[in-house]
Parts: sequence; structure tokens; C-alpha cells
Amino acid sequence: MDAAVEELMPRLLPVGDCDLPEDFDPTVPPRTPQEYLKRVQIEAARCPDVVVAQIDPRKLKKKQTVNISISGCQPAPEGYSPTLKWQQQQVANFSAVRQSLNKHRNHWRSQHLDSNVIMPKSEDEEGWKKFCLGEKVYSEKDIVSDNEDTGIDYLKVGFPPLLSIVSRMNQATVTSVLEYLISWFGEKKFTPELGRWLYALLACLEKPLLPEAHSLIRQLARRCSEVRVLEENKNEEQISALNLIICLVSRYFDQRDLADEPS
Repeated sequence: MDAAVEELMPRLLPVGDCDLPEDFDPTVPPRTPQEYLKRVQIEAARCPDVVVAQIDPRKLKKKQTVNISISGCQPAPEGYSPTLKWQQQQVANFSAVRQSLNKHRNHWRSQHLDSNVIMPKSEDEEGWKKFCLGEKVYSEKDIVSDNEDTGIDYLKVGFPPLLSIVSRMNQATVTSVLEYLISWFGEKKFTPELGRWLYALLACLEKPLLPEAHSLIRQLARRCSEVRVLEENKNEEQISALNLIICLVSRYFDQRDLADEPS
């Protein structure tokens, strides 16, 4: 069979001269295989060697540029750049957290959630923002609590990333919630509630990274570096949290071009 195919191949590619009648008209639909091949040859010979597209430049002035940031992170403020030893220790701690989470995931997934814990659907962006950050942070308004001591109102302050919660999230949900929070962070300030959830979601993110997750964590690291520079009061605890996220993205998830240079 292979020999037969090899024998036929040279006959299939080139098209030799065809014996056609003198009254052959290339404008008439072909009636035989020979007429069809000859018509193809004629049409190919009429095609120009170079074709230039006619583009109206007026249509390109409005939307012809897409700005995509491929730069690295902005350097840490002077005196706040983390040491290499500190970064290595954070990576080791983070790795231990991930291993523990994977080992005990089935156990935590089987734990019953409190009746007030209602996890939003994966596609419910606003629901997840309120769930993770709480109405107080989400709405950026001071919510007056009731006088009675009724305990913590997680609807107002947000649910913490409990193991019983994050263990129930599949990779699609982890990626979606990470995207929601990074989108929110793109225009808002950094908060402890946000930091806890970002750390937990990164701990749940499986390697190798999917393309969308890869893009998200790079976007997150860049945003952290921007906020770190813009931090007016230079809150040491907050800058340390931002340093931590940049460290994990760059050194644990192998985005080395985003890493802080050791101080």
C-alpha cells in the first residue's frame, strides 16, 4: 500500500498539458476533469504575484492600538525591599501550607459548614466579592453594628478563607474568584481581608498553571508593586503583605522576572 501511494504522489502534484478541443471556452463550467484542471491553471496564471490590501486609514485611528503591559514589577520603596533569605523562607512556608492543604483536602471538604455560610455560584462575581471582603470593605462604607453583642457578622466583615470553604472550591472556581478579587483590587486599596483570600487562593492554585491563571497572578504581582510604591504612610505590615504576594508569584510560581532584587 505504501509503495502504491509513493507511486501515485508524483502524478498528483504537477499538472501536465491537457488535450482539449479547439473550441474550449474557459468561461463555461468544465465538463471533464481535463477542462477543470486547465481552468484552474488559467485562473492561477491570472493571479498577481503580490496583492496589496486596500485599507482605509480613517478606520484605524480609533482602535488600532492595544496596550499590553509586559514590564516587570516596580522596585520596592527604599528600605522595604525583602531579603533573599526572607523570600526563601516564605516560599518554604507556602509550600508546606500547600502540601498540608492537599493532604487534608478530603477531610476539610467533608466538614459541615455553618448555616450562615452560603457559597456563591462560580459565575457570581458580585456575590464572591461580598462573600470574601464583606459589605463594609466592598461598599467602602462604615456599617454601624447593632448594640447587642451577637457575635461576628460575617456578611458585614466577610467570611475568612476557612479550609472547610476553600477545600470545596474546584480549580475553575479558584481561578474565577481570583480573577474577581484581582479585578476589584485593580481600582481599590489593599486590605487584610483581601490579603488573606489572595494567599488562600494562591495556595489552592494547581501547578502547572493554566494560561488564564498565569496571566492573573502576573497581573496581581504588578498591582501589588504599584500599591507598594503609592503607599503614602509606608505601613510596614501592609508592605510586608504586598512583598509576600510578589514573592510567591515570582519565586514559587516561577515568574522570576517579577521578583524583588534582594536588599
